[in-house]
Amino acid sequence: QVQLAESGGGLVQAGGSLRLSCAASGRTFSSYAMGWFRQAPGKEREFVAGINRDGGNIYYVDSVKGRFTISRDNAKNTAFLQMNSLKPEDTAVYYCAADQSFSGIRVTSTPTAYDYWGQGTQVTVSS
Repeated sequence: QVQLAESGGGLVQAGGSLRLSCAASGRTFSSYAMGWFRQAPGKEREFVAGINRDGGNIYYVDSVKGRFTISRDNAKNTAFLQMNSLKPEDTAVYYCAADQSFSGIRVTSTPTAYDYWGQGTQVTVSS
């Protein structure tokens, strides 16, 4: 069992930056792939970025490429999402998720593939 807790959300002006953190409980964090998703009001949950267990494979949705950076620190059981050049359309609740399939080697954008989810953190970007 893994418990995930996001932090770092808030209100920021367009063009600003935020760094989201996802702290994981348990001793097997390094065997999970991690993903960040977001959900805006009235929209489906959307894959934002994913990273495999050792950081060797990283993927982003096209809309955040060049602006967001996903990373992880396995020694601290924490994943991060650095968000720069934020836009109003980035406004959403952001969730981190852990995928234990394939011992964390693969990265997938499919929400149903993820086994554990955090409670979410609100990111609001004002214009």
